[in-house]
Amino acid sequence: MHETEMRSNVLRLVFGGSEELFAAFRGAIEAVLPPDAAAVIRGSSVTGRRHSDDAPFDADGPGTSDVDLTLVGSTVLDWFTEEGFYIPAVHSKPLSDEHPDIAPALVPLRQRLSTLVARPVHIQATRDFAMFVKEVLLGQPYLTIVGKIETETA
Repeated sequence: MHETEMRSNVLRLVFGGSEELFAAFRGAIEAVLPPDAAAVIRGSSVTGRRHSDDAPFDADGPGTSDVDLTLVGSTVLDWFTEEGFYIPAVHSKPLSDEHPDIAPALVPLRQRLSTLVARPVHIQATRDFAMFVKEVLLGQPYLTIVGKIETETA
């Protein structure tokens, strides 16, 4: 998918076409994100279809599809507890109703973002190279909304 198509999907599906709401969402993230990190949106918010069954975004009714937000960079991984990882120090579980206590410092951000878009927002953290693997090797597109993803060296 091209970035313009992904951005169009996110703007329409998550923000109801409102650039102002999109800017407020990004601003809330920028307020807490370290300068060496980035934020991306993945999943059906970007593609318009659920990965598991190809159903359209919000197929179960308005506000039923979540927003998959991933914070990218090594420093954001420190915000997650030891139990909060699929791959320790590389890729976290999502901060969500299923895992509400794995990133206490991010709970207020999650609540703010969920309120802004009137739907659940799940927040994960991962290293830069894991985003490369997801996009290039697994074919899972994402839209960078804050910062820039760079390949880690070392």
